Amino acid sequence: MSLRIAIKLPFHFACLRIYFMKAGRHPPMRIDTIIDERIEAMKVTVLQETLAHGLSIVSRAVSPRSTLPVLSNVLVATDEGRLRLSATNLELGITCWIGAKIEEEGSTTVPARTFVDLVGTLPAEQVSLNLNTTTQSLNVRAGASNTDIKCIDSQEFPPMPVPEMDSAFQINVADFKEIIQQVAFAASTDEARPVLMGVLMNVEGDKLTMAAADGFRLSVRHATLSTSAPQALSAIIPARALNELARITAEGGEMISMVLPKGRGQVVFRVKDAELVSQLIDGVFPDYQQIIPRAYKSRTILSTQSLLKACKQAEIFAREGSNVARFNIKSSGDLEPGSVEISAQSEETGSNETIVSATIDGVGLLIAFNVRFLREVLEVVRSPNVALETSAANSPGVIRPVGSDDFLHVIMPMHLG
Repeated sequence: MSLRIAIKLPFHFACLRIYFMKAGRHPPMRIDTIIDERIEAMKVTVLQETLAHGLSIVSRAVSPRSTLPVLSNVLVATDEGRLRLSATNLELGITCWIGAKIEEEGSTTVPARTFVDLVGTLPAEQVSLNLNTTTQSLNVRAGASNTDIKCIDSQEFPPMPVPEMDSAFQINVADFKEIIQQVAFAASTDEARPVLMGVLMNVEGDKLTMAAADGFRLSVRHATLSTSAPQALSAIIPARALNELARITAEGGEMISMVLPKGRGQVVFRVKDAELVSQLIDGVFPDYQQIIPRAYKSRTILSTQSLLKACKQAEIFAREGSNVARFNIKSSGDLEPGSVEISAQSEETGSNETIVSATIDGVGLLIAFNVRFLREVLEVVRSPNVALETSAANSPGVIRPVGSDDFLHVIMPMHLG
């Protein structure tokens, strides 16, 4: 090997080769072998579509503005014949495993935004990933594309927990996604009240209850598990973590396993080829049972879709103010069906009024609600008809799907003005 080539080697190996040359001796072949092992590591081939899908799952956990550069990266590592992708912001971590052809084992962390954007532009064919451990550079080849990405050593990436799943309980993916969708949207986004940014989960035997509130509304969902949980549990899980879990899980008959590792203040969800780890929220969740009205003076049954469309129209004119819409509940007479008149107005854009037929049990009432809040809950009601229970203009209203008692939503009234 010439001196020119030797200088390109790592500094301590280059010096060693120069020493041998000056002494008129040939370096042993073993040095070349060692050098090759250090330069070439992690050779992987993976389908572009598979890699892009895996990155779409984990990249939402990347921390975009962290003071630790490695948190802006995705961990790429070989793992028992598959490729493991992980990302974390220290509060939320997501891992997924994808199929790949592993020629050499290895790992590194790749800048997430660069990697995601690049893979999205590659042709739909095999992608070769080759890591140079000396320079921590990942060579990405596909078709006519040849790219080198500067990486950070995987040793700097925070370790992801490996929990024991013996005490986990399971729930069907489709059922759990529906529960999350019916509850998590009601959680607060105000960081001044961190407890309300979470969803309370209680499990006892085969009974699951989840609740979320933001001070203006409350969603509560009950469910029955197919098998009893090994032990009772209660935890406040960040709403964002649950929304991400719903996003990364595919529709189907798979089961989600959930466990709370002892002493870690974490929750772990595992489904098929993905795992999500989240920090729990410390604190005491409000006693939401005290918020739920025990009686009503008027129960109004409406078509879910008709009421939803009316709310969407009213929101167009209400959103410029405080999203206030009036609901004039007109009790039915002996010969005429009842109705609800939903109206909203704006000084700048105009006004809207929609009349929805209803079956009303009780007295009429004029009440105002945040129409955006009402629209959001109607979007997650699965039954054809919905019941609105009211008592007075200054008392909370309750939304319940007709024919089901596993879901309810409490919404605070607004000033009529």
